[in-house]
Amino acid sequence: MVLEKKWPVLGRHEQAAGWLQVWTDLGRAPRTIDAYARGLAEYLEMCERENVDPLTANRAHIAVYVRELTSRPSRRGANVLSIDSGSGLSNATIQQRLVPVRLFYDFLMEDGQRDSNPVGRGRYTPGRRRGGHERGLVPRLTKLPWIPTEQQWMDVLTVAAKEPIRNRVMLALAYDSALRREELSSLRTDDLDPAHRTLRVRAETTKNRLERIVPYSAPTGVLLSGYLAHRATISRARGPLFLSESRRNHAEPLSLWTWSKVVRRVALAADVPRFSTHTTRHLCLTDLARMGWELHAIATFAGHRHTDSTLTYIHLSGRDLADKLNRGMEQIHGWRVQMLARLGEPVMEAVSR
Repeated sequence: MVLEKKWPVLGRHEQAAGWLQVWTDLGRAPRTIDAYARGLAEYLEMCERENVDPLTANRAHIAVYVRELTSRPSRRGANVLSIDSGSGLSNATIQQRLVPVRLFYDFLMEDGQRDSNPVGRGRYTPGRRRGGHERGLVPRLTKLPWIPTEQQWMDVLTVAAKEPIRNRVMLALAYDSALRREELSSLRTDDLDPAHRTLRVRAETTKNRLERIVPYSAPTGVLLSGYLAHRATISRARGPLFLSESRRNHAEPLSLWTWSKVVRRVALAADVPRFSTHTTRHLCLTDLARMGWELHAIATFAGHRHTDSTLTYIHLSGRDLADKLNRGMEQIHGWRVQMLARLGEPVMEAVSR
């Protein structure tokens, strides 16, 4: 098994390898399997260091693992991008590491090898005191996604304007259609419908396996037309839309890692280090919320199965808060004007006398 070669500790625990094989057989995305394997491998390594049998581990042992995660030095060193990522892993990464451990113990419970799961999960229980909410093992911090200011966006575009046409059209599509990195890199020539300026995002390339059709703007269409003419000089074969032009991988499909490196280079050159491959998606959905799009329309455009994720962009745009503030101010303003008018009535009567 490839994962056991990458993380030998998985080969030393039969149940762990079996659990990952089940998820692989169920058709989970390779990147998901890789993330599960990494998280579980780190936990099993901790168990071996502490001489703990993972089959009998309890909440105290999980707490040791959490403490290790929160105190682990950040690989980014001083170049942190958020306050909570300086001395240890960020809250989101810790949550990500705990998910495979929690699912592994769920598997052991279903298999009859354990009676309980030591990794707690937050849940809502009707009838409980204080609203019925039970906290998870690690409190989850919910942050709004970062989006650039208008000046930062212009700085990125200024640098991007000097990039090859392939990179420019990829950036344009990433924003125009709110595409995730994998969705963008996986586009094929037959996913395009230039006549209607739409593209198909195939289910197998999406995060939640939900296919959708999304539009792109006329300026992006012109840019895309220019790229297709350029692509024909590299390869006339139908297939992956974006091709590598390096000597080593000439005419091969462009990997998502290559696209990440391109965006990172542009971000650093523009002096906007927080700009990433996902920033264009956040910015597009926030702009749609600012323009007054309805919640379900944004959710459909983004490919969200539930509107909970979409609400993030409504909040980020401040649209609802601004509307409520304006309505409230109108009422307050009207009330104050009425009060002033009433106060002025005795004065007017006195003058008329």
